[in-house]
Amino acid sequence: MNDDQAPPVGLSENAANRVAELIKAQNNPDLMLRLSVSGGGCSGFQYGFDFDQKAKDDDIIVKRGGVTMLVDSMSLLYVMGAEVDYVEDLVGASFQVVNPNATSSCGCGSSFAI
Repeated sequence: MNDDQAPPVGLSENAANRVAELIKAQNNPDLMLRLSVSGGGCSGFQYGFDFDQKAKDDDIIVKRGGVTMLVDSMSLLYVMGAEVDYVEDLVGASFQVVNPNATSSCGCGSSFAI
């Protein structure tokens, strides 16, 4: 991917800042955010967030604000064109995926249908 091209999955500035804070708290600069999609949840698929120290051969690598997000090729099929954001509101704070491919999602925001 060229530097001019938009990544296939976005990472908002808020999300990048929060990931940087979490990595700093873990005291491990090698950590990268991993976004994955798996079957389950109340709408059929669910998003997963985790930290990883090593990229896999089929990972898409997205960088923003000094942090790296990894998305495996199977998950990418479901989140192409999506953006990971970090939102704080009266209910709480969470990472959210704004996914144009999702036809519906549940109230928790971590489950979706295609």
